[in-house]
Amino acid sequence: MSDAADRSTGGIRVGVIGAGGRMGAAVCEAVAGADDLALVAAVDPVSPGEVLNGVTVEAEIGTMVDTGVDVAVDFTVADASRRNLPVLAAAGVHVVVGTSGLTDDDLSELRSAFTASNCLIVPNFAIGAVLMQRFAEVAAPWFETAEVIEFHHDEKVDAPSGTALSTVERMAAASADWADDPTQREVIAGARGGAGPADIRIHSVRMRGMVAHQEVVLGTTGQTLVIRHDTTDRSSFMPGVLLAVRNVAGLSGLSVGLDALLGL
Repeated sequence: MSDAADRSTGGIRVGVIGAGGRMGAAVCEAVAGADDLALVAAVDPVSPGEVLNGVTVEAEIGTMVDTGVDVAVDFTVADASRRNLPVLAAAGVHVVVGTSGLTDDDLSELRSAFTASNCLIVPNFAIGAVLMQRFAEVAAPWFETAEVIEFHHDEKVDAPSGTALSTVERMAAASADWADDPTQREVIAGARGGAGPADIRIHSVRMRGMVAHQEVVLGTTGQTLVIRHDTTDRSSFMPGVLLAVRNVAGLSGLSVGLDALLGL
């Protein structure tokens, strides 16, 4: 059992899954620094025994459940989330998920699993990124063409990003009137990117030196609109993570995105 389990803590008791990664470590630090939250558990099978903010990292999620956490924050990969989230649901633990790559089938299963506690899946914790998606959704009905370009660091293993997919889904839902792609021949396969909902194209860039960036480019007769958000440091995600941790208990079942918590 984690050494944090024996400590007297106040506030919401939080555990972090994927604590050994950059985002997981940043979440541990942010939670430990918040007066109304208590970091009581950390899990990462790659780095057991490491001490983060006074908490020893454990290899198994069962140890986290034993500490009696109120909220677990999951920053792993999709396959790990598929294993971890049902365990947390069965234990009645609220969960905030920052993992990307979960499918509609995954969401359906999670919707059925989380009946005694809540699960909030967030494609992007940066407040500016959430607003970017909302602005793109509002603009969509006024343009006939649109493409999304997302840029991430070279350690991101999935493409496109969850934020890009979420953005395009919202734009497609906001308007069904999109012009056909005029391309008749791709000289290099994939040059036009991937076709998302409503055939809106998504282009993924993976490059060293970047963190997370996205452009939504919309065009109509005689004008274009570019909506861009840049994350230059992972600290930008922490206000959104803490907002989710503090409010997930007040939601109902499965929710996606920070929009409701921001009043959007």
